Amino acid sequence: MGIVYNEKAKEFHLFNNEISYIIKVLENGHLGHLYYGKRIKHREDFSHLLEIRRRAMAVFYYEGSSFSLEHIKQEYPSYGAGDMRYPAYEILQENGSRITEFKYRSHNIFKGKKKLEGLPATYVESDEEATTSEITVYDEVIKTEIVLSYTIYEELPVITRNAKFKSFYEEKLVLMNAMSLCVDLPDAKYEMIELTGGWSRERHIKTRKLEHGISSIYSMKGTCSSSNYNPFIALKRPNTDEYAGEVYGFSLVYSGNFLAQVEVDTHEVARVTMGINPHNFNWTLKNGEEFQTPEVVTVYSDQGLNKMSQSYHKLYRTRLARGYWRDKVRPILVNNWEATYFDFDEDKIVNLGKKAKELGIELLVLDDGWFGARNDDTKGLGDWYPNLNKIPSGIADLSRKVEELGLSFGLWIEPEMINLDSDLYREHPEYVLRTPNRHLSNGRNQYVLDFSKDEVVEYIYKMLEKVISESKISYIKWDMNRCMSEAFSQGNDSEHQGKLMHKYILGVYKLYDKLTTQFPEILFESCASGGARFDPGMLYYAPQTWASDNSDAIERLKIQYGTSMVYPLSSIGAHVSAIPNHQVYRNTPIETRANVAYFGTFGYELDLNKLSDEEQEKVKDQIQFMKEYREVIQKGTFYRLTSPFEEKYTVWQVVSEDKKTSLVGFYRPLQEVNTSYKRVKLCGLHAEAEYEVSINNTVNYGDELMNLGLSISDLSSGEFTEKYDGTNGDYHSRIYVIKQK
Repeated sequence: MGIVYNEKAKEFHLFNNEISYIIKVLENGHLGHLYYGKRIKHREDFSHLLEIRRRAMAVFYYEGSSFSLEHIKQEYPSYGAGDMRYPAYEILQENGSRITEFKYRSHNIFKGKKKLEGLPATYVESDEEATTSEITVYDEVIKTEIVLSYTIYEELPVITRNAKFKSFYEEKLVLMNAMSLCVDLPDAKYEMIELTGGWSRERHIKTRKLEHGISSIYSMKGTCSSSNYNPFIALKRPNTDEYAGEVYGFSLVYSGNFLAQVEVDTHEVARVTMGINPHNFNWTLKNGEEFQTPEVVTVYSDQGLNKMSQSYHKLYRTRLARGYWRDKVRPILVNNWEATYFDFDEDKIVNLGKKAKELGIELLVLDDGWFGARNDDTKGLGDWYPNLNKIPSGIADLSRKVEELGLSFGLWIEPEMINLDSDLYREHPEYVLRTPNRHLSNGRNQYVLDFSKDEVVEYIYKMLEKVISESKISYIKWDMNRCMSEAFSQGNDSEHQGKLMHKYILGVYKLYDKLTTQFPEILFESCASGGARFDPGMLYYAPQTWASDNSDAIERLKIQYGTSMVYPLSSIGAHVSAIPNHQVYRNTPIETRANVAYFGTFGYELDLNKLSDEEQEKVKDQIQFMKEYREVIQKGTFYRLTSPFEEKYTVWQVVSEDKKTSLVGFYRPLQEVNTSYKRVKLCGLHAEAEYEVSINNTVNYGDELMNLGLSISDLSSGEFTEKYDGTNGDYHSRIYVIKQK
């Protein structure tokens, strides 16, 4: 297993126990694509899989031949030499030509996986975990090479892809497009799954049938992958569901402008491309310079969507997230934002901490308003030093006071943004992105710092490093609350402007890397107006992300369900908030708010001192429950059982690694009456083992629970005459605890 090169046939076969991927060097030296899917037996020659037919109106590479790039499946195609479909890359030369011809030159197969310089990517801890092939193709005319990197993991149905361009040409070249991946699939009988939405309704699952032409999602926000579209798509067969059927997943490890596109030609070939969005991207390459694309992670499953998701979950939890917190359960926190907003002082924060400790909470997070002259959202951003009017003793002393209570202390920051009413802007107006002689738009009364400049990144780093190093901080919530507008890097030339969007994201990664290296034991949580930057690039630096500013439990069902299509529960920031909910003004039981939030990184977003005695007792019970089961939740295998997008109720399940413990979450937004009896088939248990089931108070064999199902019938199955007692009514939920005897 790994990667085998068939010398005579000039073929690469990437395979493990589950998948195969086959590449062939074509007769003209270009790279052709032969197969991607379920594992097939290795052989010395796969040439019979190459399909070439003479077609009318085609442009042929050789006179009198049938060899036309328009009708051959390729690995990393260009435009204009017969293939008129969308290409994987485009290079503008000084004479105005965009025609290139990259031919196979060499390859290198090795155990392990290399790090991508300056970019987040998956990794290995042992060279035996994966095998990599670097295939170098070269254009003789423009003296440029592309190194196409493929890594296949040994124990997962995962292949990662990236491309690196290097110029040895005396003239300037301009990369107009540089996708990380291209795959030509032999038919188009697929439905495309995307995770789409907007602020407060992020990552809703949308499915559409592929048709001739283009199906795509994208971001052009500049600062983020966006809440509108997540950098992920999947192609599934029409009969594929959560449990069975074929699906391909494509996930981009990147946090900025992206494009994920499927082109279906009139001969039913589906071409998948994914990478940096070419809009506003013009990357100049001079002699000796390189450009590295981000990584795409592909997953193939013939066992349905759950298997695809579980592969992503395991990889991203253990081989994308890194560092001190990767394998640790996450602390239960309370964030003061919805408790106080900007209206707080030191006493309020300390009193919130006292109540948090009394209830069993482990971490107190101080949100926006602690710095500069920050009393509202119009001033202070960029001034990362304590607001002594609110916190006379400063962050250093406050953090120690909180620690003396027996809690850890966390802090909110938004380092990429600035208010015009700030000391930083008054000192360095050139640090703001703005186009000369053009109107400057704002968002949330703030503006974007130019993180494409190293001096800006360094300036912000030094301010943050000072406050962090002087204090007892164990958690940082890194927020980002607006997209780019009028994007222009002041003081830089036109070549820099074509690089601006990508260099900005590289600057964000650079600051993350400096802070996480300097403070390796701090738990970072990324945030971007909620979930506008919930992407794999962020998980490399911050192992958890605030899923959405919408903390309503019922809305969170769809948000968290969709998020689980790619991202592990350990990455999903989920909290119990106050009622009426601050986003939708819905009143849901505190039990339901917790039952949803358990399936993530659990915490509270409310004023604990305003809870009734009864609510405080419930919170104590919730915290005790989470502490008992968070190892299972954050490290177990997650299954989506019934969908909030398709059913009147939602059910999901997590199973411990040893299969001895399982939690099943059941959520019914609206009360029904006189409905049918209901069961849901569970997954992942030992078939022959006996399990005790809470709530039902039954003992069932695993095969019963998986084949007959868990009974979720309740008072709605019959004449509804009972009074509301917490087990009926709207917004009801319950957690079944299933333990092996």
